[in-house]
Amino acid sequence: MRKKMALLVSLVAAVMISATNVVAGEVEVLHWWTSGGEAAAVQELQKMLEKEGHVWKDFAVAGGGGSAAMTTLKSRAVGGNPPTAAQVKGPQIQDWADLGVLTSLDSVAKAEGWDTTVPKVVSDVMKYDGSWVAVPVNVHRINWMWLNKSVFDKNGIAYPKTWDEFFMAMDKLQKAGVTPIAWGGQNWQEATVWETIVAGVGGNDFYKKALVEADIAALKSDTMVQCFEVMKKMKQYTDASAPGRDWNLATAMVIKGEAAVQFMGDWAKGEFTAAGKKPGTDYDAVPAPGTDDAFLFNIDSFIMFDVKDADAKKAQSAMARLILSPAFQTVFNVNKGSIPVRSGIAEDPFDMIAVSAMGDFTDTAKSGGLMPSMAHEMAVSPAIRGAMFDVVTNFYNSDMSAADATMKLAAAVEEAKM
Repeated sequence: MRKKMALLVSLVAAVMISATNVVAGEVEVLHWWTSGGEAAAVQELQKMLEKEGHVWKDFAVAGGGGSAAMTTLKSRAVGGNPPTAAQVKGPQIQDWADLGVLTSLDSVAKAEGWDTTVPKVVSDVMKYDGSWVAVPVNVHRINWMWLNKSVFDKNGIAYPKTWDEFFMAMDKLQKAGVTPIAWGGQNWQEATVWETIVAGVGGNDFYKKALVEADIAALKSDTMVQCFEVMKKMKQYTDASAPGRDWNLATAMVIKGEAAVQFMGDWAKGEFTAAGKKPGTDYDAVPAPGTDDAFLFNIDSFIMFDVKDADAKKAQSAMARLILSPAFQTVFNVNKGSIPVRSGIAEDPFDMIAVSAMGDFTDTAKSGGLMPSMAHEMAVSPAIRGAMFDVVTNFYNSDMSAADATMKLAAAVEEAKM
């Protein structure tokens, strides 16, 4: 514990000292948006910032869905040389704020009315002790089911809305010679499907108890046993090549009609778009069975490190303001496939799937169905998330019973809390 405290003290001191040495008006921005659409989207923010006379120093770190960027960020911070702004998600925002190295964005938030344009369940993640310390960029919906329209039409099958309807549809498709479910056999993909099942089988209140609050009673309940049973039943509708498959390759199976459905976040839409497919004509996306009233979200955001230089502070404030401006919210999310995180954005530039998501985002924010994704680092600490990942992937890839998985899950999370 003493070593940990000493490290934290030295980290805070190093960050505070180095933050005074920032070039005036410059923001060095660490992020992991390096693919075509993502890179084009973030370049729009760079252009907007530079148009206001500030300097953008790009620091992109590819790979690992952000894990490589986080490793780099920690290394830079410990070395006393953090970037001015960094892409960070979920509870990690609170971890950085707890070190005392972030600047408050309250003045920008007040001037721009963030508290009235951003849902409270989102702003709570962006705040520390009531103050804004991060700015949200976009919203990804996790609990989508992507469907090849012609496969369903050809076999005379309606899109399933319940799990019973889902498995009946999968039976028919399997008998027709189609791989029913395009499965990506990686732990984060398996966790993505599992949390969607938890919301669909258990409902919103159960999801919050189990995967947001990490309540032990919920984790070892009969309802959780049912969730694991649904997940294991899915396996019989996947193909033998699923283990290790990347998510985009699973999406390609649906695009080509080799598989009927995939459970994945809305970044999958980019693959359909790149293949020249049209929503409502070639494919559709609907909430996974039982999750019509749920919106599992993943939000990209930026934290700003505390700097002393007045011009650098102005550049940070400008960047924060521009991120939540209607112009950037529109151009970024059209490119990224996600939806705006703030209200009041015109729907015209967005496709039918995004428009549907925008409506559901607003509705679930009012109803209580807008909930953070565990699988995508929005809901629980890294330790608890890792414990859940381990149990879910071990269960899916073994002959472990649903009852045993439930007990192992509760035990693993309880240990991770210690």
